[in-house]
Amino acid sequence: MEPSLHTLNNLFAQLGLPSDDVEIDNFIQTHSHLETSLSLSEAPFWTPSQAAFLREEILKDADWAEVIDQLNTRLHSK
Repeated sequence: MEPSLHTLNNLFAQLGLPSDDVEIDNFIQTHSHLETSLSLSEAPFWTPSQAAFLREEILKDADWAEVIDQLNTRLHSK
């Protein structure tokens, strides 16, 4: 069985956030420039459940890991 492929839009919906392209771009623009020493799940703008989801999916190297890595890269860009 092939693993499911998730998109950034799916990830934002999973996190309970607006998931259309414009809202995602606005979120990233608002919250980008995270310190490199701060992991994505430790960012102050996540709820506890959002942070736990992000942390757990990366630790499990789950289907969501690739798109979470993409979000991580975009939020840490300078």
